[in-house]
Amino acid sequence: MIEFIARRLLLLVPVLLLVSVISFSIIYISPGDTAENSIMNPGGGVDRKAVEEFRAKTGLDEPVHIQYINWMGRVLRGDLGESYMTGVGVSEAIFRCFKVTLKLAVVSMLVSLVIALPLGIISALKKGTVIDDVCRFFALAGVSMPNFWQAYLLIIVFALTLKVLPSSGYGDGGITYLFLPAVTLGTGYAAVTMRLMRSSMIDVLQQDYVRAARAKGVPEHMVIFRHALKNSLIPVVTVAGLNFGYLLNGSVIVETIFSWPGIGNLIVSSILSKDYPMIQGCVLFIAVIFVLVNFAVDISYAYLNPRIRYENKN
Repeated sequence: MIEFIARRLLLLVPVLLLVSVISFSIIYISPGDTAENSIMNPGGGVDRKAVEEFRAKTGLDEPVHIQYINWMGRVLRGDLGESYMTGVGVSEAIFRCFKVTLKLAVVSMLVSLVIALPLGIISALKKGTVIDDVCRFFALAGVSMPNFWQAYLLIIVFALTLKVLPSSGYGDGGITYLFLPAVTLGTGYAAVTMRLMRSSMIDVLQQDYVRAARAKGVPEHMVIFRHALKNSLIPVVTVAGLNFGYLLNGSVIVETIFSWPGIGNLIVSSILSKDYPMIQGCVLFIAVIFVLVNFAVDISYAYLNPRIRYENKN
């Protein structure tokens, strides 16, 4: 297992290096001149002298490879630069928003798993019955319903009609402000996870070792929870891990609708204001988070399915 983890860690190095190059290149692949876009006055004009001073101050007048080396040096020290618009440290702004997004992601993931796993298992065990049809209908509805539409439905019902929850905002960060965005995100991901849990469980229940356990007279609950559940979770863990990665990266639409001050909102405001250091920092941070989440999924996958470790070893 240690060798497997070490090999996976080594594979992360070129991936992270490529991610850093892409993040840094945002300045050069975006339309227009970075310095002119950053100090352009409301009328659309620019002061040439101010542009040159801005380039000298931010290092944009140096060769590209020197700019990349300097930027990487700061990144390795945890310094992602300062916002062109507010002067606030990029790292400080990202971590402040990430804490908010992390709270929403964890609660949304819990909502997703609490709904998906029991319904997926019940649907598989009751395959072909009315219960199975009802569960599949809810899964289909969840997959088909866009997040923004579901968000507005929840706002209309709980905030405008029943008046029991706030329609948007962060407030004190309590459950009343967290409930609607978490349910919107959680139910969407629950539909996908439940369908996967059902199909995986049905496949495992048809395996010979499960039939053998039943033939030996093993109680049905032990067959399900001890023999079938662990193996049926293997594909579910992969998808749940990827879903968690997406949640940690901030859901732009849901955070915007509910005015949730997370990473998604920060990215939108940075793009609209052409705040390049903030965009670079957000892209790099999100990519690193996604790589680390995938690494954690690989480790959990190898734990649940030992054949993965042996195949990689051979």
